[in-house]
Amino acid sequence: MRKNVLLTPAEMLANKAKRKHSRKKALSKANIVFLTVLAAFFAILFLTPIVLTITNSFMTQAEISSNYGTVFATTETGGKVYISEKVNLKFIPDMVSFGQYITVLFKSPEYLLKFWNSVILVGPIVFFQLLVASLAAYGFTRYRGRLREIIFFAYIILMLMPYQVTLVPNYLVSDWLNILDTKWAIWLPGIFSPFAVFLLTKFMRRIPNSVIEAAQIDGAGEIQIFRLVCMPLCKGALCSAAILVFIDYWNMVEQPLILLSDSEMHPLSVFLSKINSGEIGLAFAVATIYMIPTLFVFLYGEEYLIEGITYQGGIKG
Repeated sequence: MRKNVLLTPAEMLANKAKRKHSRKKALSKANIVFLTVLAAFFAILFLTPIVLTITNSFMTQAEISSNYGTVFATTETGGKVYISEKVNLKFIPDMVSFGQYITVLFKSPEYLLKFWNSVILVGPIVFFQLLVASLAAYGFTRYRGRLREIIFFAYIILMLMPYQVTLVPNYLVSDWLNILDTKWAIWLPGIFSPFAVFLLTKFMRRIPNSVIEAAQIDGAGEIQIFRLVCMPLCKGALCSAAILVFIDYWNMVEQPLILLSDSEMHPLSVFLSKINSGEIGLAFAVATIYMIPTLFVFLYGEEYLIEGITYQGGIKG
């Protein structure tokens, strides 16, 4: 025969708290599982085009035409054909072929020429934009006043403007400087872009004043403070800015189309859109080669990118 057990108020409250804690713990686990599944779904969704491009670059032209022919087909007059059949998204080729890469790397030098055009256009922009931005950010950080705030606010306004808004002023200035159809028409607007200045200024302001004051007490001048104190502490921010600037300008399309009338100077990002319907297999191979620098830069600098975003300033132990 079961006996009734009377619980004290304290024991009742303790049991209630345990049940509440158990429910919260179960709900927390359910949330973690749901968010993990959701993140995995979006990761697969975003990676699908990349994986599809890489795997399809190893297909033969005949296989690509059989899978996607209805998408890229055109009439004799150049018009598009109505798609009446389903497109076959195929991830694994029937037969692995390196013919597309052989054509791109050895038989058609124009693709590699456009690739090196991209390198020549983007490399100086990344290097000199970081150099200019570092000096400007140090000035905005060290010297305060109403004029500085007005100039920095102007930088923010310019940063918020899309390329389409600033293309016409850039074109007019380039025409006035007589640098249209030269690499300088791309380099100069990129080098003096306000994005890196804004990012580095916000980062440098997190450096405690006590660190700079300690350097001044030791007899360090402004150049030494900039070179030996600020730059080492801003390493993560510099790498973050370099990665973001590289990816941004590596994928530029509008600026070369407007500022460079000579197609021989166009980067690969512009040339990819001009590959005709008979070279779709080459398009997959060229797109894969074009993605390699971006992937390497991101994978190599991922740690610095996270550090540059999360680091709050000061000296790390």
